Amino acid sequence: MSERTPSLREQMLSRIQSHGRGWVFTPSSFEDMCRRSAISTNLQRLREAGIIRQLARGLYDYPEIHEKLGVLAPSVDAIAEALAGREGIRLQPTGAYAANMLGLSTQVPTKVMFLTDGPSRRVKVGNQEITLKQTSPKNMATAGRISGLVIQALRYLGRQQVDERTLNTLADRLDGEALNQLKSDIRYAPGWIADLIRTLQNRAESGS
Repeated sequence: MSERTPSLREQMLSRIQSHGRGWVFTPSSFEDMCRRSAISTNLQRLREAGIIRQLARGLYDYPEIHEKLGVLAPSVDAIAEALAGREGIRLQPTGAYAANMLGLSTQVPTKVMFLTDGPSRRVKVGNQEITLKQTSPKNMATAGRISGLVIQALRYLGRQQVDERTLNTLADRLDGEALNQLKSDIRYAPGWIADLIRTLQNRAESGS
């Protein structure tokens, strides 16, 4: 007797579970399986069953559940990754979020901005607001690289706010590979940030 072929709902659930809890996804994550209308119908059924959660229009997650805190909010990175995958775009963290990612700021912003080579848009998930802002090719040249994160974080802080503590924090966070990437991408940085990158490189080379 042949085995039963899994239903579309079972196939979709299997893919969701394979990514693990905390995965954020869109209908396009299943577009290789069938038509969009069938995907939407089954996502609705999974949502009604309490298996997945709808975060915004066309945006879902397989929620992570904490033993004491209960259902957790999705991470900003997971939401951004889902949006980028759906629209085939690149994203570059910027502002307070970029600074926080590098440990240069303790502020955890409720409004997060990403630069993008796609269209500008805004997505609100609970108390978290994520803005995608279309920008120039030059600003996206370092997207997805540590150099882009450093450049955007320092832009946010501003020249007057960068001190010895800032440099020490970056020195602790950046290994040799990251510094080489910064050196390669230094042409995309404003002059004063390029000077800071050179300072970090000189410190690393001198061992101070």
